[in-house]
Amino acid sequence: MSQGPLMPKATAVWLVENTSLSFDQIADFCKLHPLEVKGIADGEVAAGIKGMDPITSGQLTREEIEKAQADTKHRLRIAESRVKLPEQKRVKKGPRYTPVSRRHDRPNAILWLVRNHPELKDAQIMRLVGTTKTTIQQVRDRTHWNSASLSPMDPVTLGLCSQIDLDFEVQRAAKDRPQLEPHEQGGTLIPAEITTAPEPQRDEPFADMSRPKPKEEESIDVNSVFAKLKQLKRSDDEDEE
Repeated sequence: MSQGPLMPKATAVWLVENTSLSFDQIADFCKLHPLEVKGIADGEVAAGIKGMDPITSGQLTREEIEKAQADTKHRLRIAESRVKLPEQKRVKKGPRYTPVSRRHDRPNAILWLVRNHPELKDAQIMRLVGTTKTTIQQVRDRTHWNSASLSPMDPVTLGLCSQIDLDFEVQRAAKDRPQLEPHEQGGTLIPAEITTAPEPQRDEPFADMSRPKPKEEESIDVNSVFAKLKQLKRSDDEDEE
């Protein structure tokens, strides 16, 4: 669908008054209904509107009008503008507008976001809920004037933002967050072979020399033990006699 003129009715008035174009041709060019163009010609529609010359405004050429007057099937085409307008820069969006009836729910939504999505930055919460950085900090520090009555509530359920916007901000925060290196395997119980093994003797160069050294146990001879027991038994028998 081609673009129509800037002032369609004023252009239609001028074309009706100054050309022999058909109602269908004028209606097609001005994006109007043919009956509306007929009403303009009859003076029933657009009464008091001053006609605008499309040739002077650069929307039509005289050759294009003459060509359309000679052929009723020809459709008028808007002339290409010789003036190139600069591209409009995108205006940065301001904070999200929150209805008055929902503004008292914003602290509850902030508390929900802080608890369930701690990776979100303050700027992201501000875009989702439409609040200020001061309010977010007060909710974080529990210094908000209504902290005792606050309860975490989903901002999507409250109607403060859409689920698509929330998911988008959460995914963005996850990408910005540095990846954590995998933790090493946690500690396990030491095997019994190690815990019950005798401790190796260590040479202590700075040991306390004042303490007596423990005597080494003499090796036990079985024959000498039995010989001593026999001697004790004989001595007991002699005492009894």
